[in-house]
Amino acid sequence: MLRILGNRIRLCDGISRRELMRVGALSLFGGMTLPRLLRAADQSSAPARGPAKSVILFNLLGGPSHMDMFDMKPEAPVEIRGLFRPIRTSLPGLTICEHLPRTARWMHRASLIRTVTHNYNAHNPLAMLTGYAGGDNAQVTAKNTDPPDIGAICQYLGMGNRGVPGAVCMPCYPGWGEGIRRPGPYGGYLGRQYDPFFSLCKPTFARAPRVANYDPVRPIGEPLMPSLDALPDMTVDRLDGRRSLLEQLNDRFGAWDSSPSLETMSKYGQQAFSLLSSSKTREAFDLSKEPDGVRDRYGRNLSGSCLLTARRLVEAGVSFVSVHAEIFGANGHSYDMHENNFGMLKDENLPILDMAYPALVQDLEERGLLDSTLIVVMGEMGRSPKVNSKAGRDHWPQCGFSLLTGGGVKSGMVYGATDKHAAYPTRDPVSPGDVVATIYHLLGIDPHMTVPDLSGRPIAIAHGGQPIRGVIA
Repeated sequence: MLRILGNRIRLCDGISRRELMRVGALSLFGGMTLPRLLRAADQSSAPARGPAKSVILFNLLGGPSHMDMFDMKPEAPVEIRGLFRPIRTSLPGLTICEHLPRTARWMHRASLIRTVTHNYNAHNPLAMLTGYAGGDNAQVTAKNTDPPDIGAICQYLGMGNRGVPGAVCMPCYPGWGEGIRRPGPYGGYLGRQYDPFFSLCKPTFARAPRVANYDPVRPIGEPLMPSLDALPDMTVDRLDGRRSLLEQLNDRFGAWDSSPSLETMSKYGQQAFSLLSSSKTREAFDLSKEPDGVRDRYGRNLSGSCLLTARRLVEAGVSFVSVHAEIFGANGHSYDMHENNFGMLKDENLPILDMAYPALVQDLEERGLLDSTLIVVMGEMGRSPKVNSKAGRDHWPQCGFSLLTGGGVKSGMVYGATDKHAAYPTRDPVSPGDVVATIYHLLGIDPHMTVPDLSGRPIAIAHGGQPIRGVIA
């Protein structure tokens, strides 16, 4: 797709040198003129057709302990198996953690992948949102050289209903509580115009934790609608700049002033202005319309409120919603538990997950939306098989899980197997690219489709990943 909407470094005549060079260079490829490119861009936004119309991804930021949740090894030595016991689930033969009793009742509707494996040892959702696991392990902030995530591709293709964003990220951008922008949910080298709609959050805490890592205090709050100026990708200045560039190109190429493709392109810019004033978007964020019983089922905490809002956004027609378990300094530790792993899971993380995930599945099923909505629960890595000296588990990208429900996946499926310590896959290893390719496939998007990086090279959106046929219905 032609990237007219770009950097605002301009020559003295007001035209961006980079953008004019890009427009000029494009004519070298097969006689692809500006009108043809714009017409192709319009055609590329035809709605995808797959069993999943929407995706809700719950990112357990920090690296959830797979062997303490969905791949327990009760016969392993105590320093491996930990403190939790397995319980039966609604899927015969499958056991999961005793502290996930509500989740256990829905495993007959899910596909559990136990063998997600890679070498990207970094605390960010870049690999799980883009499929690219070859990044810098030390990267903690997003860059324009990063690949676009699933939500950005959905927006690039024009998916979703009019009047709502194509992608939403809640409760804020990952890393907000730490003062950084962790890589993952961005347009990357496609451009910031494809960033998701980021909600805002103002969490409250009942008190300060008494002891770090041993006294979790749950964040309370709801995702909030931002103002226009709060959107880094949709400020008035940026949108005016984009419109100005289009007008300048119209002036430069006067023969194309009446091009229907150019008119269509201007409509795309207008859509961004209407998002915040859209009644659909505002209503989706208004949780006061939900009955108390529904609010209680999800949990009246930040993650529960975000997943309830995600259901409302799906009803409004949003294609991709990502919810991230955020870290709020000493008040929130997410799933990165190098210390007191079992206490933090039992008292904080698992109760939150065990309320919100089953509530979301039940809610979507009762509304007839589960078959068209794919729910994905996963983190960026698993945890080390051996418990460390502080009763914690360390980083372990070599093995982790992904829980898929609804949206075209098989019901009651366990995919892949691990060794006796849940350290490595022994059958059917799965890469982040494979998981992302599966999500694209279920959305009706070809995972082998390419988009240009900053140098113009065509890059496959799933980075070589293949759909996992064993979990697709």
